[in-house]
Amino acid sequence: MSERTGQGHTQDSEQLKALGYTSNFDRSMSLWQNFSLGFTYLSPVVGVYTVFALAIVAGGPPMMWSYVLVGIGQWLVCLVFGEIVSQFPISGGLYPWARRLVGKRWAWMAGWVYLWALCTTIAAVAVGGAPYLAQMLGLSMSHAAGIWTAVAMIAGTTLLNVSGTRLLGRVAMFGFICELLGAIVVGSYLLVFARHQSFHVFFQTFHLGVNGHYLPAFLASSVAAMFAYYGFEACGDVAEETPDPGRAIPKAMRMTIYIGGGAAILVCLALVLAVPDMGAAVSGKDADPVTTALRAAVGETGLRVVIGVVLVSFFSCLLSLQAATSRLLFAYARDKMIFGSAHLSRLSPRTRMPVVALLAAGIFPGLIAVAGLFLEDAVRTIIVFGSAGIYVAFQMVVLGALVARSKGWRPAGAFRLGMWAWPVNIMALVYGLSAIVNMVWPRSPEDPWYRNYGMILTTVIVLLSGLVYMVAGRPHEVGDAPAGDAHRLHAAGE
Repeated sequence: MSERTGQGHTQDSEQLKALGYTSNFDRSMSLWQNFSLGFTYLSPVVGVYTVFALAIVAGGPPMMWSYVLVGIGQWLVCLVFGEIVSQFPISGGLYPWARRLVGKRWAWMAGWVYLWALCTTIAAVAVGGAPYLAQMLGLSMSHAAGIWTAVAMIAGTTLLNVSGTRLLGRVAMFGFICELLGAIVVGSYLLVFARHQSFHVFFQTFHLGVNGHYLPAFLASSVAAMFAYYGFEACGDVAEETPDPGRAIPKAMRMTIYIGGGAAILVCLALVLAVPDMGAAVSGKDADPVTTALRAAVGETGLRVVIGVVLVSFFSCLLSLQAATSRLLFAYARDKMIFGSAHLSRLSPRTRMPVVALLAAGIFPGLIAVAGLFLEDAVRTIIVFGSAGIYVAFQMVVLGALVARSKGWRPAGAFRLGMWAWPVNIMALVYGLSAIVNMVWPRSPEDPWYRNYGMILTTVIVLLSGLVYMVAGRPHEVGDAPAGDAHRLHAAGE
């Protein structure tokens, strides 16, 4: 370790100590590795490929524009998060941020919602990746086999995660390189050599909508973009493993939005233009337009190569999701805010990883996936909660920042919004609340009630269960870590 690096780590430790914590994490994750963690969590390939068919059916080709609009909204949220993490670079991300901005109870609920949203998202990504594995191997996979394949994928990434921060950073970097190159190469090839549609298709509504109005269809399809545009917060979940986090993490978050969002737009644009029969895709007659477009463009052998890259993206995404979940559990446990705190807050002396928290981040999503053996429709509805739950947790932090500002909080980190702080914070809140309403809005009266109201129901259940736990167990009263003190802290020398 160089003298400069040693001094930097000492300064990082002193900053953390001033915030009330000490850390035994291995602070070895570089800026690019930190960014890679956020990128592979956001995973543009996974996000677009998983929900492309649903988005086309809901809104047709113009749904591509939602990736631009949602990207702008999430960029506003990213700026708010960057200002917070720059002052509070603490492992666990959303939970410790909410704790310092507002207080223990608010942080408990934000962390609880975020925890279950992450667990269901892990299950959703694993279940979504299983069919691609079957396609690459040329196998026909039953529903039960798909579920157990998803569980095996979760188990595999759990084993990789417990190996240490260095391996996590390297695998995340490898996943980022593969996914970005795959997105650029495949997207460019489709645009140049496999176009079946003209650019005018992005302005054709295919008579979708309600009573001749296209806006409802566009809003329904935009949920797909919302599914693809979170993950940048994971950069802050590993703050205690990143040197100079006050500067590096806000930058890594913005890079995740710029590069990840750009890749998602490119992939979506290229796939839309490469669909051979748009009428069949929009009507749902072609249930898998992604595979249809790729097979027509690159043939069966080329399709398997592309699917191999997609599978790397799925595994990298799972790895990053589990890392974020485990750090949240660790942060919860370090503040004695959850049962099993003594075990969940323990770091391995060899790998400096929260092994028990990582195992929990594999077991609970695995159980959610296994439930799909018995309750296929219900579990599909529960898994969809992942997106809405993460947006709810995000907005609890965005609102918490406004509350802290109203009490006099002046951000004291290296990254500050200055005169734009209030406008950006308010716009981020308006965007986030609008996105949540759009996500949970019931749109198909002819479908069973649990498909129309399942997202609302699961969100309410998670909130109520967290409230009951908080009231009955009073975990927020056990620990003595700092809380609600953001407005009392100022930059050094002020």
